[in-house]
Amino acid sequence: MLKGKNILLGVTGGIAAYKAADICSRLVKNHANVDVIMTENALNFITPNTFEGLCHNKVTTDTFDRNHPFEVEHIALADKADCVIIAPATANIIGKLANGIADDMLSTTLLACECPKLIAPAMNTHMWNNPIVQDNIEKLKRYGFIIIDPESGHLACGYNGSGKLAKPEVIVDWIINTCAHEKDMKGLKVVVSAGPTCEDLDPVRFLTNRSTGKMGYSIASAAASRGADVTLVSGPVELPAPAGVEVVNIRSAADMFREITSRQDRTDIIIKAAAVADYRPVTVADNKIKKKDDGSDLSLPLERTDDILKFLGDHKKAGQFLCGFSMETENMVENSRKKLEKKNLDLIAANNVKVEGAGFRGDTNVLTLISRNSETELPLMSKWDAAHRLLDEIMRLR
Repeated sequence: MLKGKNILLGVTGGIAAYKAADICSRLVKNHANVDVIMTENALNFITPNTFEGLCHNKVTTDTFDRNHPFEVEHIALADKADCVIIAPATANIIGKLANGIADDMLSTTLLACECPKLIAPAMNTHMWNNPIVQDNIEKLKRYGFIIIDPESGHLACGYNGSGKLAKPEVIVDWIINTCAHEKDMKGLKVVVSAGPTCEDLDPVRFLTNRSTGKMGYSIASAAASRGADVTLVSGPVELPAPAGVEVVNIRSAADMFREITSRQDRTDIIIKAAAVADYRPVTVADNKIKKKDDGSDLSLPLERTDDILKFLGDHKKAGQFLCGFSMETENMVENSRKKLEKKNLDLIAANNVKVEGAGFRGDTNVLTLISRNSETELPLMSKWDAAHRLLDEIMRLR
């Protein structure tokens, strides 16, 4: 995802500094070139050797280090970087950056950087909530810094509250969102649906399907990384919210219908990747349905749910692009083309769950992209790559 990108990682003197090694490792695994600047206080928590072993680049700690090529190093690092992330960011570095102070290698380099700059704060909860720190955070936001909010939880100081460094995978997701792709979708409003729906039968049971939401979440993340304003309407899944994406959590098909259709008029592109239930119980029991003592079978009367895609197609506004998904087990292309025409779609992404590597649960997919005048078979690829190929086709057709 980050091949060919130069990421500058700043590490400051907080107990969470050890987590920066995980961030560095994840960036390298995503094929980024990583340079690290450590403040003097960070050296009290973790050594430069750790980062040098991970990124295979010399760690910079001293503004006046003589053992480097003949160049102004803080300027060279600033010019080289496609993205800067400070993690953990202490109240001290936040205050310096907010007020233009440049008294060490990290703060000096940051003042020279013109690339996107991300800050992942980590500190005691009272420090984080201090109005001075919050004023500095707001000032950095006005200057264009991206703030990755800390989490709440048990802190090293013994307190419970906000101030815990965001998870390394969340921080890397923000970096990918910021610099992995050109912003060719900037200005577009996109709605993506993902995951299953759950149709309650009684307080214990419900009807659902095997969708994990991975394809829809990949699409939402990919669209956000390309600059789109993305809303993700998600059924119950066990996935973290993609960076830079507004997530609307729903449970039933009726919930999803309401949340998507209410946004249709102000949306440029709608991508329906969710696996929505076609049927729901006619009635929902107030108490658990018990087995019958006479051993007779149980019949569950079902009724159709609202057809979200059909409604969207019937009410599609001029210039709006509508993409659906088709999960088939036979006659994939034929059935998908019928769905394309019947529901007035611009594009449909079809896959066959019987094909190895396609469908639910896995991290890969095998899509066939079908429009009214084209049909493109994609090979087996990661859902992230498949999401970008889908967006490429949407942008081409628009």
